[in-house]
Amino acid sequence: MKILITGGAGFIGAALGGWLLDRGDTVVAIDNMSDYYDVSLKQARLNNLQLNNNFSFLQADIADRAAMHDLFAAHQFDAVANLAAQAGVSYSIENPAAYIDSNLVGFANILEGCRQGQAGHLVYASSSSVYGSNAKLPFNENHPVDHPVSLYGATKKANELMAHSYAHLYDLPCTGLRFFTVYGPWGRPDMAFFKFTRLMLNGEKIPIFNNGNLTRDFTYIDDVVEGIVRVIDAPASADPDFDRSNPTPESSAARHRIFNLGNGSQVNLMDYIHALEQALGIKAQYQMLPMQPEDVLATNADMSRFSAHFKFKPTTGIVAGLGKFAAWYKDYYKTKD
Repeated sequence: MKILITGGAGFIGAALGGWLLDRGDTVVAIDNMSDYYDVSLKQARLNNLQLNNNFSFLQADIADRAAMHDLFAAHQFDAVANLAAQAGVSYSIENPAAYIDSNLVGFANILEGCRQGQAGHLVYASSSSVYGSNAKLPFNENHPVDHPVSLYGATKKANELMAHSYAHLYDLPCTGLRFFTVYGPWGRPDMAFFKFTRLMLNGEKIPIFNNGNLTRDFTYIDDVVEGIVRVIDAPASADPDFDRSNPTPESSAARHRIFNLGNGSQVNLMDYIHALEQALGIKAQYQMLPMQPEDVLATNADMSRFSAHFKFKPTTGIVAGLGKFAAWYKDYYKTKD
């Protein structure tokens, strides 16, 4: 297959590209190489992918309508994995315009490109952030998602609605995946596990919000990528049992589906930190801080629908996952034991 990956130099995008190339697909990746975090890390990810002759890269921004028009005019894609977005929950308070440009304008350009280019399947990144202030755990796809607590979460819900409209109007198969706290080698430096590692190795205190009374569904990168590949290979279909008199968010009479993609387990933040301490062989110093207004107390993915549909459930635990991340970090940054 010929597959477009947007955000192809990003954490998940580059990992997905490697998996697809390994199985023999042709991969076209685009990325704007934003300096939101270290561009050299993005370039290093790309360098690994560019060793394969079936890989090509274009530096472009999905918010650039003309560039996206030209891209889809030049290629016929069997599938598109839209992973490009302005990431980060807290940063949306500092720079909301970046989220509007990338997550809304950019996503609209991808939808229009898929329509005009007759792409076979659009798989796009949503987020557990759409669940917002919902406190009913585990999060199930049929829960209401009408109370976001961050602009980031609001843009991801908007993506789901936008994709549904294109699926309905143009019979474009679309599948949205609500990712839950993805971590692992080659990860994003703005994420907690990466920042904690840097601070711990430097002998600095790590910030712990809400006194550590937070739980998350931590999902290892390889599990996420395998899940995405299984979704790419199974284009969304209309739900024959969809009840228009009692509609639910996760399915539709259109070719649009939404699935959680998490580990399916709930881990306390302090247990996660202890696992990272074990992986690094360092006892962390803590700085206890209050809850952030854009944050949520807990996330936990109900993976029953995904597992039933795609015959797959992530299984990597935090001890194994953080062990692999710590080994990668020390090798990449050449830190000393």
